[in-house]
Amino acid sequence: MGLLTAALIGAGATGAVVGAPFVLAGIGFTSAGIAAGSYAASMMSAAAVANGGAVAAGSTVAVLQAAGAAGLSGVATAVVGSAGATLGGLAAVLI
Repeated sequence: MGLLTAALIGAGATGAVVGAPFVLAGIGFTSAGIAAGSYAASMMSAAAVANGGAVAAGSTVAVLQAAGAAGLSGVATAVVGSAGATLGGLAAVLI
């Protein structure tokens, strides 16, 4: 593995972990709850309609809201970092 590949893998992992909270907030999963009129609100609405008026625990909307409110758990941080590292590695292959 070359220096460029290692740098891109590291940058991808770091960027994904640092950027995830900003992305979650940007789509409406905030520490104060789901922002009105946001993409997150439309996701929550669709999930509630599909589940008879409630959002199911453990659903995508519930997990993303928990991450938006409390931050990423250790496992979620590892998953997001791994995904970012993978994208960084793919970028290195393409360059």
